[in-house]
Amino acid sequence: MNLMANIIINFLVAFLFGNILLGLHRKIMARIQLRPGPPVIQHLLHSLKFFFKETAFPKTAAIPFYISITFLLCSIWIIAIIVGPITHGSLILIFAIYAVYKIVEHNMGSSSGSPYGKLSCVRAVFSAAAELPLFAVIAVIFFKTGTLNIGELIAYQSVHGPLILSLPLVAIVFFVLLLSKSPYSPFAITKGKDVVSGYQTEHFGLLRGFVMLSESISWYVLLWIFLTVFFGQISLLWYIIGMVAITAITALINAITPILNPNHSIMTQVSIAIVGIGSSLLLLAV
Repeated sequence: MNLMANIIINFLVAFLFGNILLGLHRKIMARIQLRPGPPVIQHLLHSLKFFFKETAFPKTAAIPFYISITFLLCSIWIIAIIVGPITHGSLILIFAIYAVYKIVEHNMGSSSGSPYGKLSCVRAVFSAAAELPLFAVIAVIFFKTGTLNIGELIAYQSVHGPLILSLPLVAIVFFVLLLSKSPYSPFAITKGKDVVSGYQTEHFGLLRGFVMLSESISWYVLLWIFLTVFFGQISLLWYIIGMVAITAITALINAITPILNPNHSIMTQVSIAIVGIGSSLLLLAV
């Protein structure tokens, strides 16, 4: 199969399955909170319908920046698909992609001129200070395996067993990163109720469709990375089971946990990163 066909197939899988997972996440949260909730496919239907709605442009928006930032956001996660599921590239590149994503998240909030977006983009800077240290846990993986190439990590685990058994604290730290990016997370300070929809508040129509497209792809990619890095080469069935299980666990946590204020959110994540990374390094040194 040529590269372009592989990219298109993986893109469609990430979009469709990512939307189903996010719909499942919302459904589980609703059931836990004793609400019927929308159908599991509702998130997918919302993603599609925005592509056919009229696109509105705020008078306060920097139009070229306001439009291009949504396409850039989507492009970032398409590149992540290529680096991750398709080529099994380096985790360093995934880390760089995530860092660029945080920058784009910040600028998306400021591009509309909305006061809610501006407050959200300030919080995006704070959240980056907490989330990037969580992602920096990949350094421990390098000290353990001697590589950050996903393909080589798969080969390593085929010989030495899943990394989740030898680096459980690292897996927990990475899971907290997943939790921070899940919908209605206690760490979701960029889209808290006090800032409406945060950096997405003023994006509507086609542009909102691309934003939701990037959300579904990013959730799929992050879950794929977690399962591949900590479990190695697993079958398609186990990928599905793993992604559904992680989505259900994050939905349970988010349903019973309020959104933290920015200070508590950042300090909690940074503390988990310090304890997890520090303890893992000490265990490796023993």
